[in-house]
Amino acid sequence: MSARPQRRRDAVDAITDQWAAVRPDLDTAGMEVFGRIFRLSRAMGERMEKAYAPYGISRGEFDVLATLRRSGAPYTLSPRQLSATLMLTTGGMTGRLDKLEAAGLLRRSPDPHDRRGLQVTLTDKGLRLIDEAVGAGLAAQTEALSALDAERAGQLADLLRELLAGTAGTQA
Repeated sequence: MSARPQRRRDAVDAITDQWAAVRPDLDTAGMEVFGRIFRLSRAMGERMEKAYAPYGISRGEFDVLATLRRSGAPYTLSPRQLSATLMLTTGGMTGRLDKLEAAGLLRRSPDPHDRRGLQVTLTDKGLRLIDEAVGAGLAAQTEALSALDAERAGQLADLLRELLAGTAGTQA
C-alpha cells in the first residue's frame, strides 16, 4: 500500500493544531474545510476586484451588469428581479443602479406593462463592457484554478456542489 503524499501545510493547519493542543476534544474537520473556503473566498474576491478595476466597476456592479447580460436580449429586468437574483435590498440595488446609469452602462425607463414599475436595460456601452469584463474575470479564475489539473478541478466543483446542496438554508 502506498503512502499518501505529504501535504503542504497552511495557516488553517496551524490554527487546527493550536486547537488540538488546547482542546483535543474538539473535532476541527469543519474548520479545516470552511476555514479554507473563507480564505479562498476572500483571496478570490480581491483578485476579482482587480480584474474588474480596469473597467471602472466593482464586483457588485459587475454582478448587476452580468445579471442583465445573462437575461438575454433585450437585456432588461425590473429592479425587483435584479434585487431578488442578487439577494440585495432595494436600497443597495438603487445605489448600484445610480452609479451604473451615471456611467452610461444601463438605463432605467418606465415599464410599459406596469405604470408604477421600472425596467433596467443594458446600454450598448454596458453590453460591450460586460462582455470584456466577464472575459477578464474568467481569466483570473482560470489562472487561480490552474493549481489543479482538470480532473481535480472537476472533482472539487462536484464536491463543492454537494456540500452547497447539503447545507441547510442554502440559496442556490
